[in-house]
Amino acid sequence: MLKVDPHPDYPPEEGCYIRGNDSSPVAVCIILRWDQDKVPPEIEALVRAGAESGAALSGTLQTENIGLEKVICNIVSNTNIRYLVLGGPESEGHLTGEAIKALFENGVDDKKRIIGTESPHPFLFNISNDMIERFLEQLTLVDLQFQGEPNLMRKAVWSCYQEEPVEFMGQELYDIGALDRPPLSGKITWRVTQPWSEPLDEKEREAKQKAEELMEMIRRRTEERASDDSG
Repeated sequence: MLKVDPHPDYPPEEGCYIRGNDSSPVAVCIILRWDQDKVPPEIEALVRAGAESGAALSGTLQTENIGLEKVICNIVSNTNIRYLVLGGPESEGHLTGEAIKALFENGVDDKKRIIGTESPHPFLFNISNDMIERFLEQLTLVDLQFQGEPNLMRKAVWSCYQEEPVEFMGQELYDIGALDRPPLSGKITWRVTQPWSEPLDEKEREAKQKAEELMEMIRRRTEERASDDSG
């Protein structure tokens, strides 16, 4: 069974996760609907169950755009990871779990919007199409959302480790080995806060950056003139 070294930058993005065995075939993603300083014990228990059972990464996710992009960046930089176990409740206002499932089922459109989700801002502007495509090619989703039993999480991670296929909740799971492609690495390049109003391509992005630089220059000159006048 093929196992490889992750990219030297792995995992490239910081986040609320525990790093475990880099050769593990599974990552655990627990949806969070609370502030990070108010995480309830049952959510912490799911994250710990994933990590203690041998997941490469086990952590929480709250948002359907920048947060999900960080998850994608981290996973595609380690091609040993072949399963994403999704757990926890839904993030009200973000519908992050729904967005993840829609991404696996439908992909994204030409504007990098996840297809088929009611999530309000499911845009993956900050990462390349290659990273999105690799994420979907590399992973199989194991859906445990709304099932908050740590033992079930442990069984899911255990199943992904097996040398021979085992049945788990209607899926056949086992360690199929690393994807036979080099790992991808990259960080979020453009932190979108209002995706509905963002530029759609690099040309528009450059034009927006130049406009922002011009506005900043005008602002500085205005402040300097006001200072001179007052003096």
